[in-house]
Amino acid sequence: MTSGDPVQPPRRVDRAGVVIAALLAGLAAVLVWDARGLQSTTMYGMGPEAMPVVIASGLALLAIGNLIDALRGHLPARESADPVPVVLILAGLALLIGIIGFGGGFILATSALFVTTSAAFGRRAVLVDSAIALVMSILIYLAFDRLLTLSLPAGPLERLL
Repeated sequence: MTSGDPVQPPRRVDRAGVVIAALLAGLAAVLVWDARGLQSTTMYGMGPEAMPVVIASGLALLAIGNLIDALRGHLPARESADPVPVVLILAGLALLIGIIGFGGGFILATSALFVTTSAAFGRRAVLVDSAIALVMSILIYLAFDRLLTLSLPAGPLERLL
């Protein structure tokens, strides 16, 4: 080392990175455990339990990489978090569940989620977003209901279509 090189401070273990690695590893373990309970109906080859194991393997690799970077202190510095967008998206998800649960239907539920998510990303044109959400939700509902013949939760607007 030359005398002109700045002295770098020792790297510290990133505790949040270690926690994230543990959560990823735990999720991988849950996927493998759950996949073991799936009944295989195939006589040969792979059954439905193969894909969760593939996803779990990817999560395990991410956990290992994240743990190594966290222990070495190589994870990038995180920005400070603003809780308002997270709360808005969670509120949108709660509205989606509530509207569907109380019989409001797919169109109103997804419209509420769309409007709250766009507000979480900083957009404040609620009336325009509501109109866009209704049109998009109706088109998605019609595509699933009429073209794919899949049933989505029906409410008053869906019964009109």
